[in-house]
Amino acid sequence: MSDKKPELSAAMKSKAEPKIFKKNPINGTKFTIAISSAKGGVGKSTFATNLALALKKTGCKVGLLDADIYGPSIPKMFDINEKPKSDGQKLEPIIKYEIQCMSIGFLADQQTPMIWRGPMVTSAIKTFTQKVNWRDLDFIIVDMPPGTGDTQLTFSQEIKMDGAIIISTPQEVALLDVKRGIKMFDKLGVKILGLIDNMSFFKGDDGKNYKIFGDGGVKKTAEEFSKEFLGEIPINPEVGKSGDRGKPIVEADPDHEISTIYINLAKKIKSIYL
Repeated sequence: MSDKKPELSAAMKSKAEPKIFKKNPINGTKFTIAISSAKGGVGKSTFATNLALALKKTGCKVGLLDADIYGPSIPKMFDINEKPKSDGQKLEPIIKYEIQCMSIGFLADQQTPMIWRGPMVTSAIKTFTQKVNWRDLDFIIVDMPPGTGDTQLTFSQEIKMDGAIIISTPQEVALLDVKRGIKMFDKLGVKILGLIDNMSFFKGDDGKNYKIFGDGGVKKTAEEFSKEFLGEIPINPEVGKSGDRGKPIVEADPDHEISTIYINLAKKIKSIYL
Protein backbone atom coordinates (compact mmCIF):
# COMPACT_ATOMS: atom_id res chain seq x y z
CA MET A 1 0.00 0.00 0.00
CA SER A 2 1.37 3.41 -0.97
CA ASP A 3 2.10 5.94 1.78
CA LYS A 4 1.63 8.80 -0.66
CA LYS A 5 -1.10 11.17 0.53
CA PRO A 6 -3.73 12.17 -2.02
CA GLU A 7 -3.44 15.74 -3.27
CA LEU A 8 -6.21 18.16 -2.48
CA SER A 9 -8.32 19.22 -5.40
CA ALA A 10 -8.34 22.90 -6.36
CA ALA A 11 -11.86 23.25 -4.96
CA MET A 12 -10.85 21.65 -1.66
CA LYS A 13 -7.77 23.88 -1.46
CA SER A 14 -9.86 27.01 -1.94
CA LYS A 15 -12.06 25.96 0.97
CA ALA A 16 -9.16 24.93 3.18
CA GLU A 17 -6.99 28.02 2.65
CA PRO A 18 -8.11 31.41 3.98
CA LYS A 19 -8.86 33.99 1.31
CA ILE A 20 -6.19 36.66 1.04
CA PHE A 21 -7.55 40.06 0.07
CA LYS A 22 -5.47 42.52 -1.90
CA LYS A 23 -5.78 45.84 -0.14
CA ASN A 24 -5.98 48.89 -2.36
CA PRO A 25 -5.28 52.32 -0.85
CA ILE A 26 -7.64 55.13 -1.76
CA ASN A 27 -6.14 57.01 -4.72
CA GLY A 28 -5.12 60.57 -3.94
CA THR A 29 -4.65 59.92 -0.23
CA LYS A 30 -1.71 59.04 2.03
CA PHE A 31 -3.40 57.77 5.19
CA THR A 32 -6.89 56.46 5.92
CA ILE A 33 -8.20 56.82 9.49
CA ALA A 34 -11.52 55.23 10.47
CA ILE A 35 -13.70 56.70 13.21
CA SER A 36 -15.66 53.79 14.59
CA SER A 37 -17.54 52.45 17.56
CA ALA A 38 -19.89 49.61 16.54
CA LYS A 39 -22.44 51.54 18.65
CA GLY A 40 -24.80 54.24 17.40
CA GLY A 41 -25.41 57.56 19.11
CA VAL A 42 -22.01 58.00 20.74
CA GLY A 43 -20.81 60.95 18.64
CA LYS A 44 -18.82 59.38 15.80
CA SER A 45 -19.90 61.94 13.20
CA THR A 46 -19.31 64.87 15.55
CA PHE A 47 -15.87 63.48 16.32
CA ALA A 48 -15.04 62.75 12.66
CA THR A 49 -15.99 66.22 11.43
CA ASN A 50 -14.15 68.03 14.19
CA LEU A 51 -11.05 65.86 13.89
CA ALA A 52 -10.94 66.51 10.14
CA LEU A 53 -11.13 70.26 10.77
CA ALA A 54 -8.53 70.04 13.54
CA LEU A 55 -6.11 68.21 11.23
CA LYS A 56 -6.68 70.95 8.65
CA LYS A 57 -5.76 73.56 11.25
CA THR A 58 -2.45 71.75 11.85
CA GLY A 59 -1.61 72.27 8.16
CA CYS A 60 -2.76 68.93 6.73
CA LYS A 61 -4.78 68.39 3.57
CA VAL A 62 -7.84 66.42 4.65
CA GLY A 63 -10.76 64.50 3.18
CA LEU A 64 -13.92 63.37 4.95
CA LEU A 65 -15.76 60.27 3.76
CA ASP A 66 -19.20 59.57 5.19
CA ALA A 67 -19.40 55.77 5.07
CA ASP A 68 -22.74 55.58 6.87
CA ILE A 69 -24.99 54.74 3.94
CA TYR A 70 -28.17 54.30 6.00
CA GLY A 71 -27.71 57.38 8.19
CA PRO A 72 -25.39 59.97 6.61
CA SER A 73 -24.67 62.97 8.86
CA ILE A 74 -21.98 64.95 7.01
CA PRO A 75 -24.40 66.88 4.73
CA LYS A 76 -26.14 68.33 7.81
CA MET A 77 -23.03 68.87 9.91
CA PHE A 78 -21.23 70.67 7.07
CA ASP A 79 -24.39 72.35 5.71
CA ILE A 80 -23.88 70.93 2.22
CA ASN A 81 -26.96 70.93 -0.01
CA GLU A 82 -25.42 70.48 -3.45
CA LYS A 83 -24.75 67.41 -5.56
CA PRO A 84 -21.19 66.45 -6.57
CA LYS A 85 -20.17 67.05 -10.17
CA SER A 86 -19.25 64.10 -12.37
CA ASP A 87 -17.52 63.59 -15.72
CA GLY A 88 -19.39 60.31 -16.19
CA GLN A 89 -16.48 58.31 -14.78
CA LYS A 90 -15.64 59.89 -11.44
CA LEU A 91 -17.29 62.10 -8.85
CA GLU A 92 -15.76 65.34 -7.64
CA PRO A 93 -15.67 65.73 -3.85
CA ILE A 94 -17.48 68.75 -2.50
CA ILE A 95 -15.12 71.14 -0.74
CA LYS A 96 -16.29 72.85 2.46
CA TYR A 97 -14.08 74.52 5.04
CA GLU A 98 -11.13 73.37 2.86
CA ILE A 99 -12.13 69.73 3.49
CA GLN A 100 -12.84 67.41 0.53
CA CYS A 101 -16.13 65.66 1.36
CA MET A 102 -18.21 62.79 0.01
CA SER A 103 -21.46 61.25 1.30
CA ILE A 104 -24.40 59.29 -0.02
CA GLY A 105 -26.40 62.18 1.40
CA PHE A 106 -25.07 64.37 -1.43
CA LEU A 107 -26.66 62.06 -3.99
CA ALA A 108 -30.08 61.49 -2.41
CA ASP A 109 -32.58 63.60 -0.52
CA GLN A 110 -31.68 63.65 3.17
CA GLN A 111 -35.10 62.29 4.15
CA THR A 112 -35.02 59.45 1.61
CA PRO A 113 -34.36 56.10 3.33
CA MET A 114 -31.67 53.94 1.72
CA ILE A 115 -33.49 50.60 1.64
CA TRP A 116 -30.50 48.64 0.37
CA ARG A 117 -29.17 45.14 0.88
CA GLY A 118 -25.51 44.53 1.73
CA PRO A 119 -24.14 44.21 -1.84
CA MET A 120 -25.52 47.65 -2.75
CA VAL A 121 -23.89 49.18 0.33
CA THR A 122 -20.58 47.57 -0.59
CA SER A 123 -20.92 48.89 -4.14
CA ALA A 124 -21.52 52.42 -2.85
CA ILE A 125 -18.46 52.24 -0.59
CA LYS A 126 -16.31 51.08 -3.50
CA THR A 127 -17.62 53.98 -5.59
CA PHE A 128 -16.61 56.45 -2.87
CA THR A 129 -13.15 54.96 -2.50
CA GLN A 130 -12.35 54.19 -6.14
CA LYS A 131 -14.39 56.63 -8.22
CA VAL A 132 -13.97 59.92 -6.42
CA ASN A 133 -11.25 62.39 -7.40
CA TRP A 134 -9.62 62.73 -4.00
CA ARG A 135 -6.66 65.05 -4.49
CA ASP A 136 -3.32 65.15 -2.64
CA LEU A 137 -4.72 64.32 0.79
CA ASP A 138 -2.53 63.70 3.80
CA PHE A 139 -5.47 62.11 5.63
CA ILE A 140 -8.91 60.86 4.74
CA ILE A 141 -11.15 60.54 7.79
CA VAL A 142 -13.85 57.87 7.42
CA ASP A 143 -17.02 58.24 9.47
CA MET A 144 -18.02 54.62 9.96
CA PRO A 145 -21.59 53.38 10.54
CA PRO A 146 -22.57 51.45 13.67
CA GLY A 147 -22.11 47.69 13.73
CA THR A 148 -19.57 45.21 12.43
CA GLY A 149 -21.04 44.54 9.00
CA ASP A 150 -20.45 45.02 5.28
CA THR A 151 -18.93 48.50 5.43
CA GLN A 152 -16.41 47.59 8.12
CA LEU A 153 -15.46 44.39 6.29
CA THR A 154 -14.99 46.19 2.98
CA PHE A 155 -12.70 48.80 4.50
CA SER A 156 -10.76 46.26 6.57
CA GLN A 157 -10.31 43.58 3.93
CA GLU A 158 -10.09 45.48 0.65
CA ILE A 159 -8.95 49.00 1.50
CA LYS A 160 -5.71 49.94 3.18
CA MET A 161 -6.79 51.42 6.51
CA ASP A 162 -3.89 52.89 8.46
CA GLY A 163 -5.67 53.12 11.77
CA ALA A 164 -8.95 53.33 13.63
CA ILE A 165 -10.05 55.49 16.55
CA ILE A 166 -12.77 53.99 18.73
CA ILE A 167 -15.38 56.37 20.16
CA SER A 168 -17.68 55.54 23.06
CA THR A 169 -19.64 56.98 25.93
CA PRO A 170 -18.71 55.40 29.27
CA GLN A 171 -21.85 53.39 30.05
CA GLU A 172 -21.77 49.61 29.87
CA VAL A 173 -24.51 49.24 27.26
CA ALA A 174 -22.38 51.22 24.79
CA LEU A 175 -19.17 49.44 25.71
CA LEU A 176 -20.67 46.01 24.97
CA ASP A 177 -20.77 46.92 21.28
CA VAL A 178 -17.45 48.74 21.45
CA LYS A 179 -15.74 45.59 22.69
CA ARG A 180 -17.11 43.69 19.71
CA GLY A 181 -15.76 46.42 17.44
CA ILE A 182 -12.31 46.21 19.01
CA LYS A 183 -12.23 42.44 18.54
CA MET A 184 -13.34 42.85 14.92
CA PHE A 185 -10.52 45.27 14.07
CA ASP A 186 -7.98 43.11 15.89
CA LYS A 187 -9.15 40.03 14.02
CA LEU A 188 -9.00 41.86 10.68
CA GLY A 189 -5.55 43.30 11.37
CA VAL A 190 -6.51 46.98 11.59
CA LYS A 191 -4.37 49.04 13.97
CA ILE A 192 -6.42 50.72 16.70
CA LEU A 193 -4.84 54.08 17.55
CA GLY A 194 -6.79 54.32 20.78
CA LEU A 195 -10.12 54.92 22.52
CA ILE A 196 -11.90 58.23 23.18
CA ASP A 197 -14.33 58.76 26.06
CA ASN A 198 -16.92 61.03 24.44
CA MET A 199 -19.59 62.92 26.42
CA SER A 200 -17.62 61.85 29.47
CA PHE A 201 -19.07 64.45 31.84
CA PHE A 202 -21.02 67.69 32.01
CA LYS A 203 -19.58 70.70 33.83
CA GLY A 204 -22.34 72.49 35.71
CA ASP A 205 -22.60 76.17 36.52
CA ASP A 206 -21.43 75.24 40.00
CA GLY A 207 -18.11 74.11 38.55
CA LYS A 208 -18.70 70.44 39.35
CA ASN A 209 -18.33 67.63 36.80
CA TYR A 210 -21.41 65.45 36.49
CA LYS A 211 -20.76 61.94 35.14
CA ILE A 212 -24.09 61.51 33.39
CA PHE A 213 -23.21 58.29 31.53
CA GLY A 214 -20.96 56.70 34.14
CA ASP A 215 -17.32 57.03 35.05
CA GLY A 216 -14.16 55.48 33.62
CA GLY A 217 -15.72 52.76 31.48
CA VAL A 218 -13.83 53.66 28.30
CA LYS A 219 -10.48 53.87 30.07
CA LYS A 220 -11.08 50.49 31.70
CA THR A 221 -11.97 49.00 28.31
CA ALA A 222 -8.77 50.42 26.80
CA GLU A 223 -6.76 48.80 29.60
CA GLU A 224 -8.66 45.51 29.20
CA PHE A 225 -7.71 45.28 25.52
CA SER A 226 -4.24 46.84 25.89
CA LYS A 227 -5.15 49.88 23.78
CA GLU A 228 -4.15 53.48 24.30
CA PHE A 229 -6.64 55.72 26.08
CA LEU A 230 -6.71 58.99 24.11
CA GLY A 231 -8.65 61.05 26.65
CA GLU A 232 -12.04 62.53 27.47
CA ILE A 233 -14.29 64.93 25.60
CA PRO A 234 -16.93 66.45 27.90
CA ILE A 235 -20.52 67.30 26.99
CA ASN A 236 -20.92 70.91 25.91
CA PRO A 237 -24.11 72.34 24.40
CA GLU A 238 -22.13 74.45 21.93
CA VAL A 239 -20.81 71.30 20.24
CA GLY A 240 -24.32 70.13 19.33
CA LYS A 241 -25.47 73.61 18.34
CA SER A 242 -22.48 74.11 16.07
CA GLY A 243 -23.05 70.78 14.34
CA ASP A 244 -26.73 71.54 13.83
CA ARG A 245 -25.84 74.89 12.28
CA GLY A 246 -23.50 73.17 9.83
CA LYS A 247 -20.32 74.65 11.24
CA PRO A 248 -18.66 72.26 13.73
CA ILE A 249 -17.13 73.69 16.88
CA VAL A 250 -13.49 73.50 15.70
CA GLU A 251 -14.38 75.69 12.72
CA ALA A 252 -16.90 77.90 14.53
CA ASP A 253 -14.74 78.60 17.58
CA PRO A 254 -11.13 77.33 17.30
CA ASP A 255 -10.29 78.69 20.77
CA HIS A 256 -13.11 76.84 22.55
CA GLU A 257 -11.95 74.32 25.17
CA ILE A 258 -13.47 71.47 23.15
CA SER A 259 -11.71 72.67 19.99
CA THR A 260 -8.42 72.66 21.88
CA ILE A 261 -8.92 68.97 22.75
CA TYR A 262 -9.45 68.12 19.08
CA ILE A 263 -6.52 70.19 17.87
CA ASN A 264 -4.16 68.59 20.42
CA LEU A 265 -5.33 65.15 19.31
CA ALA A 266 -4.84 66.12 15.66
CA LYS A 267 -1.27 67.18 16.42
CA LYS A 268 -0.66 63.78 18.00
CA ILE A 269 -2.04 61.92 14.98
CA LYS A 270 -0.02 64.09 12.61
CA SER A 271 3.16 63.34 14.56
CA ILE A 272 2.52 59.59 14.20
CA TYR A 273 2.14 59.61 10.41
CA LEU A 274 3.81 62.70 8.96
